Amino acid sequence: MRTIGIIGSGTAGLQLAYALKDDFDVTVLHHEEPDEVRSGRVRSTQVHFQPTLARERRVQMPANSDAPQIRTIHFQLGGQKLFTGQLTGIATSTDQRIRFADAMEDLAKDGVRFRHGRIAAGDLDALAASFDLIIDAAGKSGPVASFPVDESLTPFRTPQRKCIVGYFSGIRPVEPEGISITVMPGTGEMFEIPAVTSNGRATILFIEAVPGGALDAFVGVKGPDAFAERMLGVVEEHLPEIAGRIDSAKFALIDDNAYLLTAVTPAVHRPYVMHNGTLILGCGDSVFLADPITGQGCNTASYAAEQLYETLLAHADADWDESVGSEYWNRTQPYIKAVTEWTNAMTQPLPGHIAELLMQAAADQNTADRIAHWFEDPTQAYRSFFEQHNSQPFPR
Repeated sequence: MRTIGIIGSGTAGLQLAYALKDDFDVTVLHHEEPDEVRSGRVRSTQVHFQPTLARERRVQMPANSDAPQIRTIHFQLGGQKLFTGQLTGIATSTDQRIRFADAMEDLAKDGVRFRHGRIAAGDLDALAASFDLIIDAAGKSGPVASFPVDESLTPFRTPQRKCIVGYFSGIRPVEPEGISITVMPGTGEMFEIPAVTSNGRATILFIEAVPGGALDAFVGVKGPDAFAERMLGVVEEHLPEIAGRIDSAKFALIDDNAYLLTAVTPAVHRPYVMHNGTLILGCGDSVFLADPITGQGCNTASYAAEQLYETLLAHADADWDESVGSEYWNRTQPYIKAVTEWTNAMTQPLPGHIAELLMQAAADQNTADRIAHWFEDPTQAYRSFFEQHNSQPFPR
């Protein structure tokens, strides 16, 4: 049986392990044990929209039945509520510390090997000699391999937003319960997401702050109590609708590790390279890293993982060489282009026709629903932003 080493145990790496384990000999190379993941710092925000949940069901990944069922997206511009759009299917958000740890333990019971330790570029020679194929799914800390940057899809050299994330108790959900997006032009965005954690239900408050703007207010903040205090102050000053749903006596992080301060410089790499005669393929944030502003990180990783799996299955008995990598990139590139260019556009001032569309949605439910569908199928958003209305649907 052909051997595959997967670097990383995040969204892409774990979905690939589930997909590949029945046809290949799979080893996951990871740097944290399940208990370390469960007790560690939150990784990010995440919403798994209907297409991603369907992909996970196809490979029999475990789901959390306690996760809130997200059916709507609420959109506010400044202090004005514009619309509530209906999603086509249920979305969910589960603390990745639960998802990843549970999946690692489940896969181990099903015969997938896990090798503990950090992987660096200097380890690739040994890995190339040990496996028939390497998949670099190292996440935002990657890539480990030297994948060339796709300059056409990588226009930025610095982060366009600072990402400030906390999982909180003490917030009454928006009605009907769903994702709430508040855009503050020139300043940034606030996303409110209902989620489930090991400590029960929580509300994720996720600020995308324009560097140097009013929401960029967490410089020098250290420790969970100081973070929660600063978040409450920012919400009370700039986001009165959310502040009105907060019980300040109960407002707190759901645990001391339930917050994150980071920044992402979007970058897309060509996801294949040969190393000492062994093919290395990239998947997920390792090679397709977008700003989190459109909530597509885990969804893009899931899409690419399925495309990678289907490519390998189609070449199960063929040589795994650059032609296989090229086919995988050809399959994924149109979708990656759509996600990347839409996401990059969302970090900039909105085009006039998009601003008009948002205002139209305030008076037309069909338009509101159409905008909500962007998050389930970013190719629709790409067409709306760049007016490519005659494009054919991408495979989902």
